[in-house]
Amino acid sequence: MSGSDRVKEILSWYGSDNVGVRTNLARLMNHGALAGTGKFVILPVDQGFEHGPARSFAPNPGGYDPDYHFQLAIDSGCNAYAAPLGFLEASADRFAGQVPLILKLNNSDSLAKMDQPCSALTGSVKDALRLGCSAIGYTVYPGSGHRNAMYQDLRDLIAEAKAVGLPSVVWSYPRGAGLSKEGETAIDVTAYAAHIAAQLGAHVIKVKPSKEHIEQAEAKKVYEKHGIVVKTLADRTRHVVQSAFAGKRIVIFSGGEAKGTDEVLEEVKQIADGGGFGSIMGRNAFQRPRDEALKLLRSAMDIYRAAK
Repeated sequence: MSGSDRVKEILSWYGSDNVGVRTNLARLMNHGALAGTGKFVILPVDQGFEHGPARSFAPNPGGYDPDYHFQLAIDSGCNAYAAPLGFLEASADRFAGQVPLILKLNNSDSLAKMDQPCSALTGSVKDALRLGCSAIGYTVYPGSGHRNAMYQDLRDLIAEAKAVGLPSVVWSYPRGAGLSKEGETAIDVTAYAAHIAAQLGAHVIKVKPSKEHIEQAEAKKVYEKHGIVVKTLADRTRHVVQSAFAGKRIVIFSGGEAKGTDEVLEEVKQIADGGGFGSIMGRNAFQRPRDEALKLLRSAMDIYRAAK
């Protein structure tokens, strides 16, 4: 399915990019159980850095071992595995070529409580090349007082990565003193975050599933005036994808905090029904016993494969 019409269509949206970037995008889309469909299920494991090792891996102690996550991504048929520098360096040699890798270039920890979050650079484009990665990853926090510095750093990194043929996956997570906790996943804010990432040059955009809440007073007037439908998660997913250049940028959705299997799969179904390109599912996968994690990831893939 490497030459599927859907993959060719998606690649056509990135016509200004060089052959290397488009080849690596194709590599992501042509790997694993969803190869050729234009859909994605990616395993991200940056939670140890972001939340701490016990909070991340104590529910399933196998996860303390970097090898565990490589093998889970391979055996489940994920499109890619994403992680910070340390985890990739620890195991990439033993799994070379078996699954596309995404190096997360910035990370933060939960030890400092900050009103204006900003992640630190913890890896480089050269590291991504050295480890054989197919893309770089980077987090921005729209709404943070430090957002402009993050945007500028991201543009520089995207330009550097493009020059050597690597696409970018951008975690666009609204956060900061100017937003309420509910506002971090408000539909207007999530759609705005997806649009910002697209404008910054992201090839793949990662956002959280949005809630029906509308945070910004001025946005609320527009949503009501023009009858933008945001009742269901499928409705909201459709609007978020539309906000990323009328669906001409790949938008995938995080799994968030651990939840029950039925809840996870219902969320995936709503995302698929709304035209989402896929899920990037971490804690909901690797915190389960291995057999349960494999079953969950494959069930999510089945839902996306069946979606129109």
